[in-house]
Order: sequence, then C-alpha cells, then structure tokens
Amino acid sequence: MRFLLRLLSPVLGLVVAAAGVITTIEVITAWLAPASSPLIVPWPTWQAALLATTWSSPVVRGVAIGIGVVGLLVLLVALVGRRHDVRLTDPVPEVTVTTSPRSLARAVGHEVRSHADVVSASVVASSKKVVVKAGTLDAPEGVRDSVRGRVDDLLTRLPLARRPRVSVSVAATKGVK
Repeated sequence: MRFLLRLLSPVLGLVVAAAGVITTIEVITAWLAPASSPLIVPWPTWQAALLATTWSSPVVRGVAIGIGVVGLLVLLVALVGRRHDVRLTDPVPEVTVTTSPRSLARAVGHEVRSHADVVSASVVASSKKVVVKAGTLDAPEGVRDSVRGRVDDLLTRLPLARRPRVSVSVAATKGVK
C-alpha cells in the first residue's frame, strides 16, 4: 500500500496543479481578450449545460456518489498505507521511541538462528504478533520449546511498550549430504 500512496500522491498533486494552471490561463484569457475566450476548456458550453441541470438530476447524483466513492477509496488507501511502527517504552514523557517491524523481526531472527539445533528460520513481526518458522534436523517438539523460550527471553529484554503474541512452529528438515 505504501507504494500505491507514493504513486498516488504525486499524480493527484499534478492533476490539481494542472487544473490550477488551466484555470489561471482561462481567467487571464477571459480578462484580456474576452472575444477569443475560451482558449483551452469550452467553459461557456459547460456553463449552459450546467444551467439546465438541477440538483435532483440523476447526473448530479451520480457524479456526487462517484466523487464520494473515490474520496472514500483514497481515504482507505491512506489509512491502510500508514507506518506500522512498534512502540518502545518512552524514556521520558516528551520522547517517543519506535522501531520498525523489520528490525524487531531481524532481532528475533538472530536470536532464533543462534540456537544450535536450528538450521533455518523465518520471522515476521508486527506490533501485535511475532511469527517464527524454524527448521531443525532434530525432533521438532524439543527444539520448539527451546526456541520459544529464547524468543520470550528476548522480548522480555527489549523495552517494548506492549508485548506481542508469539507463535513458534518448528519443522524437521532433511539434512544435506
């Protein structure tokens, strides 16, 4: 979603800027040479069509609904695309400390991979949940408890404002010969 926001913001900005430039050109043309107006936009024709249109017209209602739907979609994209930082405990009330979910996942991944029985690990983290998928050559049940303990210890050491839920799954992998 962040990519969509980064693409949508300049496009909407350029559309608004272009509308402003075209409006400025039309107004200056209408002031300086009313006989040659309109220059770019056929606004007199549009004005005549709009004078014949009422507020209860189906076209007006359709346009209003369309603009409302587009506005809600833009708002939804903006809300979904916001940063999802992981809050840490604040050292003083005036300072807010955060980290990225990627940094939290990296720290948990280093801790899990440092376990002697883990041969591979994948970690996905957010402020609410940490999901660990590890591979081992040994029995997964014993390694799972050990990995879970390591992750719990790490999350206890980190100054997280809210402790995320932890999900650990360990699967036996085939050894390389």
